[in-house]
Amino acid sequence: MLYAAAFILILGLVYALFILPTQWLKVERIRHPIGVNRTILQISDMHVERLRISPSALSKLIIRERPDYIFITGDFTKQESCLLRLDSYLQMLERHQIPTYAVLGNHDYQQRKVTRLIRLIRYRGITLLRNESIRLPEFHLVGIDDHHTGRSNTHQSFRMTDTQAPRVIITHDPNVVLKIRHHYDYLMAGHLHGKQFGIPYFYKLRPMGELPAKGIYKGLHQHDYGTYYISKGIGQTGINIRFLVRSEVTIHHL
Repeated sequence: MLYAAAFILILGLVYALFILPTQWLKVERIRHPIGVNRTILQISDMHVERLRISPSALSKLIIRERPDYIFITGDFTKQESCLLRLDSYLQMLERHQIPTYAVLGNHDYQQRKVTRLIRLIRYRGITLLRNESIRLPEFHLVGIDDHHTGRSNTHQSFRMTDTQAPRVIITHDPNVVLKIRHHYDYLMAGHLHGKQFGIPYFYKLRPMGELPAKGIYKGLHQHDYGTYYISKGIGQTGINIRFLVRSEVTIHHL
């Protein structure tokens, strides 16, 4: 009897520490006024093959928050077999009819034919930016392709922008901020999952670039050319658990 109770207690602790954070969605709220007076919902690192946040949960959040734009900062899925599951999320976003923009992440490029993912994203009305920019009514939106896989081209991404309007960047790997030589007003990235495991010196054991080596792997930060934010993401990579790190979507008030 005592052993059974101890076993149940251990299972409860494992669930509370490792599994619950992957299902319990946290909404981070960032206020960083740059003069555009718009609200943006950032969704990052979906990894739908391991995602425990349902399309309906995200849909309810969108209805409640009513963002002006939705930005997806990469890592939809690395498995072509999960495109059908991904489509259930993309269809949900399509039904809300909120302008949605996205970039690809390093896991997306692990697919044998990333063109299938690209076609699906665009078919569902999401504008995919690959080292290019688009002029929205309030600001220039710059989409820098994935730095981790060597596909980023910061110079090309800024080519059609000017300084007469604010510049907002979406990208996947935040390490690219160390390569940017153009001034920008705000940048959103993901990739690092807030470590996913709340273990000290985690990025000493698993190198992920210059920023995490300096202890920068989540939240709001300032660099020489602008302000940037790193999301903890909503999905998991590797093993499907989080430890002391909640799944996150972010509301940016700009």
